[in-house]
Amino acid sequence: MHLTTENILLVGSILLILSIFAGKTSPRLGVPTLILFLIIGMLAGSEGIGGIAFDNPKLTKFVGIVALNFILFSGGLETTYASIRPILWQGIALSTLGVLITAISIGLFVSVVAGFSLYEGLLLGAIVSSTDAAAVFSILRSKNIGLKNNLRPLLELESGSNDPMAYFLTIAIIGLIENPDRTLISVIPQFFGSLFIGTASGLIFGFLSKQAINRIRLDFEGLYPVLLIGLQFATFSATDAVHGNGFLAVYICALYLGNQELIHKKTLIKAFDGFAWLMQIVLFLTLGLLVYPSKIVAVVGIGLLCSAFLIFFARPVSVFISLMFFKMKNRSRWFVSWVGLRGAVPIVFATYPLLEGIEKAELIFNIVFFISVTSVLIQGTTLTMVARWLHVIVPDKAKQKSPLDIELSDSIKSLLVEMILPPGNPAAGQRILDLAFPKSTMIALIQRDGKYITPKGSTVLEANDKLLVLSDNREHLEEVYHILALDREIG
Repeated sequence: MHLTTENILLVGSILLILSIFAGKTSPRLGVPTLILFLIIGMLAGSEGIGGIAFDNPKLTKFVGIVALNFILFSGGLETTYASIRPILWQGIALSTLGVLITAISIGLFVSVVAGFSLYEGLLLGAIVSSTDAAAVFSILRSKNIGLKNNLRPLLELESGSNDPMAYFLTIAIIGLIENPDRTLISVIPQFFGSLFIGTASGLIFGFLSKQAINRIRLDFEGLYPVLLIGLQFATFSATDAVHGNGFLAVYICALYLGNQELIHKKTLIKAFDGFAWLMQIVLFLTLGLLVYPSKIVAVVGIGLLCSAFLIFFARPVSVFISLMFFKMKNRSRWFVSWVGLRGAVPIVFATYPLLEGIEKAELIFNIVFFISVTSVLIQGTTLTMVARWLHVIVPDKAKQKSPLDIELSDSIKSLLVEMILPPGNPAAGQRILDLAFPKSTMIALIQRDGKYITPKGSTVLEANDKLLVLSDNREHLEEVYHILALDREIG
């Protein structure tokens, strides 16, 4: 079957619906959801029962870039400073030094056992050097296991921030293969420049995006996610245009926004969570369509060797070296090593050599595909079991004592107070967002003219409003009285 403008929506909708229903059966089968999306794509492909002829690495690369933008942006929006502050430097070490060590280890191994040149081996190593944000976010959240010692935020921070490093290494080594006169040392200034521009651009666009969202008064709430999509792609494309790391900029921009007071923030987070899931499905379906299973069978031998080396040697070595200067139990280091999931991102990066016409590009693509699938299958399906073996999982009894997830504890409110704004109060006429309430305090309900209003950041307070204020901190509640210019003490 050939995709045409007449049938692409029908075929796409059928594959999308099948993927969602397959995701429902994933927990019962014990297979990670993303693998099922991939399998559906392969079954629909040219060598599957669907017979869809699709051989377009350029389009796949484009889909991958768009999808990765949404996945990284959604992950950044949902990450709080409070959760990553204790493990920030560990995460940075894993996403930079850890990626570099993995790439070099795999590169040297492949060049020895598979007859690759040094640069070809390093290219394969760079492509598979980062953990996959989509795979890690999806599996950790779907399994809903509680992890000790800040392991979950560490793993999510690493997977969300290490793709830029792998992307840079992939592009840099392709450049070295195409220009043999260049040396490895020549890419070092380019590396630091790319990271600096990406970081600075992410912060600048994060600040500008906040101003745009909070100051532009749109008539419809549904337009705010659309505005943020535009800002997200502007961040990536503008950063890439000045030779910065666009993926890093997108993640930092989202991380900044996720920790600011925004209008319709909950709506934005939920919308981008949905976008991220859609992009994951589309990306894995596209990759499944692109691959030829018969060619994957031909690389099973070298693929198994590379997968085993990556899982049992390269990943643990990179983790232990990266975290050697941090206080952490060895069992935690071993668990971090095991959650080195590869997924869609390495496969997307493997399309870059195909487009550049690198000599062993097709072989590299097939090996990377095999490594990614085996990684998700082996490590993804055994994650909970390994967590129990290493005693890094929160016991069920501990979960029962606190029915709310540990990471949601900041949102627990224990004080409930009613406040009334008298006529002439300076807070009247101001948006809730502009009052800068403490983060532990919120207005849960407003009674106005006998009606009840569920407030949002853009809600404007009026005189005689009766506010129902929730807080988990007595001092912060007193601060709210001060902000609202109300003379009352907390008893």
